[in-house]
Amino acid sequence: MMQFAWQSYKRYAMGKNELRPLTRDGYEGNMFGGLSGATVIDSLDTLYLMELKEEFQEAKAWVEESFHLNVSGEASLFEVNIRYIGGLLSAFYLTGEEVFRIKAIKLGEKLLPAFDTPTGIPKGVVNFKSGSNRSWGWAMAGSSSILAEFGSLHLEFLHLTQLSGNQVFAEKAIKMCVVSISWQVRNIRKVLREIDKPFGLYPNFLSPVSGNWMQHHVSVGGLGDSFYEYLIKSWLMSAKTDMEAKDMYYEALEAIETHLVNVSPGGLTYIAEWRGGILDHKMGHLACFSGGMIALGAEDAKEEKRAHYRELAAQITKTCHESYARSDTKLGPEAFWFNSGREAVATQTSESYYILRPEVVESYMYLWRQTHDPIYREWGWEAVMALEKYCRTEAGFSGIQDVYSKVPNHDNRQQTFFLAETLKYLYLLFSEDDMLSLEDWVFNTEAHPLPVNHSDSSGRGGG
Repeated sequence: MMQFAWQSYKRYAMGKNELRPLTRDGYEGNMFGGLSGATVIDSLDTLYLMELKEEFQEAKAWVEESFHLNVSGEASLFEVNIRYIGGLLSAFYLTGEEVFRIKAIKLGEKLLPAFDTPTGIPKGVVNFKSGSNRSWGWAMAGSSSILAEFGSLHLEFLHLTQLSGNQVFAEKAIKMCVVSISWQVRNIRKVLREIDKPFGLYPNFLSPVSGNWMQHHVSVGGLGDSFYEYLIKSWLMSAKTDMEAKDMYYEALEAIETHLVNVSPGGLTYIAEWRGGILDHKMGHLACFSGGMIALGAEDAKEEKRAHYRELAAQITKTCHESYARSDTKLGPEAFWFNSGREAVATQTSESYYILRPEVVESYMYLWRQTHDPIYREWGWEAVMALEKYCRTEAGFSGIQDVYSKVPNHDNRQQTFFLAETLKYLYLLFSEDDMLSLEDWVFNTEAHPLPVNHSDSSGRGGG
């Protein structure tokens, strides 16, 4: 599947950000500020892990010869960080090839103007030409930064700090940036640590000017998701020395369980969304990463909570599998509800689409690694078969617009995260546990593996 996805991209869209398989051409989009080749960067580590050596060399050659950073558009801080910087960092750590390290650092520097705010909380959009920044227009009328976005920088930025030692670049600006990169992610943590949180919950919108919450919508799915993931992963990446991240994670998880976790009449455990005390009894596909996250964090919980968190992880993952099993295609919808006697299904056509997302199979991988219960491989294989049947086209993989229709209406997008995440997590689900051991690697939210800092003495350690 990876070979087919890559070869289709290479044939019809090489250098573009994404392949459009139905029209057999490339798509650039406007998230990346004029950067190209998002699929190339996102695919590097997957190609390498799968020992697709020829394809990896094609990708590496494109990065060396054609990946230009002198662009001048507006970019998403979050998307450039998790896809491009994450992909380049992983490629460097897996191969030791300098080109990946150097380009990751240079790209990191281009993101720094996003942090030029009164609070140090970055705005979501940075202009690569002028260095100006702004919030997304849809985020509380352009006044807010998004929890998942500014809360999902820590892993990559700590590695940027470690890899950009003064000896590499002589210019003073670079040395200043080294300090700045490290300081900024710690400053975000400080603001979030000290701010008053309603019932211990973290709302999704925060003003980068005042440092106050802009409303009280809480979600473990879109807008919130990877903030929580980066807390537990910061603890793990630091070889379990970042106590602040650990404490914040378990405090947040306790609040989520107290206020958001519910069990449906049919016995399905789910994480609702919270709007100022009123619950929306739904989960987004994006929230289905949480089963894997809770499993990952269970081992370091207090002893009396470990078995409980393992069971909670299994139950949430089971619910997310049900959202797949209850569709005609055996692929899950973008969002699914628990109301009016219907459970784990989308209730409107605008939520019935599937865009090759990885979160459900991501949780299967973590639960398999923890339990070795064969059900997770069985569920993963169901997803493989469904992807092959409904999402494979003649020229690549495509999302579908309605998981409840056995006649697929394709969306004409082979998302970069399909190659970075969905196929990688499926591959790891069927690999031995020492393939990217969870003792030694932490995955960023785009499934790019970053090494755990087992020794500070090496000078390349974590924060």
